[in-house]
Order: sequence, then C-alpha cells, then structure tokens
Amino acid sequence: MRVAVLDDYADAFGALPCAQRLAGHEVVAFTDSVTGDALVQRLDGFDAVVLLQQRTALPRGVVERLATLRLVSQTGRNTSHLALDALAAKGIVVSAGGAGGPHATAELTWALILAAQRRLPQEVAALRAGRWQSSVGIGLHARTLGVYGLGRIGGLVAEVGRAFGMQVVVWGRHGSLTRATEAGYAAAASREDFFGRSDVLAVHLPLNADTAGIVTAADLALMKPDALFVNTSRAGVVAPGALVAALEAGRPGRAAVDVFETEPVLGAADPLLALPTVTATPHLGYVERDVIAALYDAAVDHVLAFADGAPVNVVSA
Repeated sequence: MRVAVLDDYADAFGALPCAQRLAGHEVVAFTDSVTGDALVQRLDGFDAVVLLQQRTALPRGVVERLATLRLVSQTGRNTSHLALDALAAKGIVVSAGGAGGPHATAELTWALILAAQRRLPQEVAALRAGRWQSSVGIGLHARTLGVYGLGRIGGLVAEVGRAFGMQVVVWGRHGSLTRATEAGYAAAASREDFFGRSDVLAVHLPLNADTAGIVTAADLALMKPDALFVNTSRAGVVAPGALVAALEAGRPGRAAVDVFETEPVLGAADPLLALPTVTATPHLGYVERDVIAALYDAAVDHVLAFADGAPVNVVSA
C-alpha cells in the first residue's frame, strides 16, 4: 500500500518506532498543509492517508474527487472534519481511534500562563538584545483562576492552580459545577460573576455545535483590564473576531492562546499575532513526544489491519 502521512509539521513520524511497522509499505510524510485542489492532487495515487487530529479536513468537495484512496486512518475519535457520508459513498473506510491523554495540554496551558504572567517571551528577547529586566511580571498566588469546563484537562489545570495558592472558580455545564463542588472549588454564582472575577481565565471545552462561539464579546467585556484569557482548546469556542476586539478594547488586558481560527497560521496572518498583549504558540497542546507516538501508533494499527483485510475502529456515516 501507498500511505500518505499529512501535516507532519515537525517531521516526527519517520523517527518513531511505529514507522518501522510499516516496512513493506510505501510511506510518504508531508510536512506542510494543503487544501482543495492541491489536497486532491496530493492524495492521488495513495491507498491510505493518516490524519493527525483535525489538521486536515476532508470535505465533500475533496472526497468526491479522490480516485485511489481506500482508507482514512484518523488519530483520535473526532471525525467532525470528515465528510463521512461522502467517504462511505466512495467506499472509503474510516478508522478512528487512539488518544494521548490530557496531561500534555494541561502542561502547555500552564506554560502559557506563566510565560504571559511573567512576560517571559519579552524578557528573553530583551536579554538577547542586551537589555536587563525590562518589565514587571504578575504573580499567581492568592489570585483567582477561572476554569471554564472542569473535564479531564480543566481538572488538571485547576489542581495546579490550587497548588500555586490560587482561588479556583469554575463555570460550565451542570457536570462541571458538580465536580467543582466535590473537589472543593468554588462554582461561580453566574456567568457574569465568573468572567468578572477571574484574574486568569482558562477555557477547556471541546468544539462542537453546542460550544461554537460560546465565549462572546459580552463575556470578554466583563473581564478585568489586567486579566489574562487563556485558550488551549479550539479557537472556535470564542465568537469570531471577539478576542481581538476585546483585547483592543482593553478587557481583558492580555491573552495566551495556542489555537487560531484558521490553522496553520503562516507568517503573521492572524490579527492576534499583531497584538503585543498576546502570548501565542502554534497549537502545541498535544504536540509532545509520548502523545504523538501514541496517536501515530494507533494510526499504524489501522493501516495494518486494513492491509490484512480486517479493518478496526471503523466509523460509519
């Protein structure tokens, strides 16, 4: 089989043990992203494609023009970016599964918070340029950490906040509020109370029909002028353009983000990157050695099972 590995930005796949399991198959890993006509051309001649999370979508307009593809091996169980009905109509099998766990994203969340609060990117750049102590940071102890969504990732983030001596307040659906009370955190009295009292507010929500745009311009306008808004989930949980407008208006005063409305961001195409009040990383939440290895290992399982005539973890339309 000819196997395409898409969006391997860090050129990591070939160095992982799982790549050796595909010996005997022709594997080509691509380190850039393409869409539309270019994606159709890229996949021409391949029997299988490995998709890392939601980096590449396969919409109907692409799927209907795929001539040779027989298998989509999707890391993770999220298939909302795939036109499953169109894939089924073409007879293309979709196998989805594998997970990396919540720890890597929770760790990155705190890396961003600490970097933003202590202005580490600016201080590193200043030091390299020959300047010494060019800013004053903001500590975390005794301040309020707001966690929007107390699931697996949000729970870990909250635990670290408590370890730092922060007051943790939670908002979200009934389950999040119940878990907050059970864990000894405060459940916000209202949405307005949550956004208004948080000194650091971290969003940990999956992106779906219920959460798209759930953080609104009105929510952000309630935040303190020196508050930090953190998003390591998906950009789509914030209403389009709302965060840029809020930062320009000064409420909240700063943001730390790992996700963007359109990815990958090439150059400085996203307006968030032009704001000096933003600390940003290129969607590194799950990009950690053990996580990537586990995700790709599951994808290779899919490919090998399909090659043996017994597909596993098949997703139906």
